[in-house]
Amino acid sequence: MWETFIIQPFINVLLLIYQYLGQNFGIAIILFTILIRLVTYPLTAKQIKSSRAMQDMNSDPEWIKIQEKYKGEREKLAQEQMRFYQEKGISPFSSCLPTLMQFPLILGLYQSIIRTMAQTPMQMFELTRLVYPGSFWFKTDLLPLNSRFLWMNLGQPDLINVNFLPFAIPIMAVVVAGTSYLQSRLMTPPASQPSASGAPDQSAQMSKMMSIYMPLLMGYLAYTLASGLALYFVISNIAGIAQYAIMGNVHWENIMFWKKRTDTAEKSKK
Repeated sequence: MWETFIIQPFINVLLLIYQYLGQNFGIAIILFTILIRLVTYPLTAKQIKSSRAMQDMNSDPEWIKIQEKYKGEREKLAQEQMRFYQEKGISPFSSCLPTLMQFPLILGLYQSIIRTMAQTPMQMFELTRLVYPGSFWFKTDLLPLNSRFLWMNLGQPDLINVNFLPFAIPIMAVVVAGTSYLQSRLMTPPASQPSASGAPDQSAQMSKMMSIYMPLLMGYLAYTLASGLALYFVISNIAGIAQYAIMGNVHWENIMFWKKRTDTAEKSKK
C-alpha cells in the first residue's frame, strides 16, 4: 500500500520532471515541492481560516463574558471553551494539521530520493520496476541520474569540510532550521492580551512549542538524511511563506524586533 500509493507516484513524478525539464534532479525536487504545495493548498487555506478565527475569538464579546464569568474556575472554563469552539466551528488543532501532514510526505520523499538515486545494477532494476508500465517518456539511458545540484550530492547529507575547522559545516541543516523558524514566526498571529481569567491559551501554547521544536526537528532531519530532502524542506518553507503572503496572512511584526524595542521604549517614556 505504502509503495503503491506514495513511493511509486513520487518516483514517477520526479522522473517525469527530470526527463523533460533539464535532467537536473535538484530542479526536479524544487518543482515537485511546488506541486505538493499546490495540491495541499486546501489544507493551508483551512489552517489560515482557523488561525484567523482563533485570533478573532479573543475580541469576541461572548468569549470575554465567558472568561469573566468563570474566572478562577479553570476546569469549567476549559469546558466552556470547547463548547464555544464547537458552536463557532473553530478547530484549535487545525493549525497543526498541515505540519503533521508533512511527515508521511517527508518519509515518502526521502525513500523516493534514495531509490531514484540508483547506482548499482540491482538498484536500477528496482527503480525500473517502480516505473509505471507503458510509460513512453521513461528511457533507461536516463540512469544513473545526475545527483549533483549546486555544491550538493542530493543522495547524501550535506556536510561541507573547511580546512581550518575540525568539523564539517551542515549548511543545509542550518538553512532548513532557519527557514522553518522564520515560517513559523511569520504564520503565528501576534500574542494577544492576557485573558480575563488569566488561564493560558492552549492553542497559543501549542503554537509556541511548535515554533521551537519543529525547526530543530527539521534541522536534525536535514543534518542526518539526504540533502535532496533538505532542499525539499527549504523550498517548501519558502513556498509556504509565499502562500501566506499572497493571502495576506503573514505577520511581519513578529520578526521586527527593532520595532518592538522602539515601541517598548516609547511606552516606558509615557
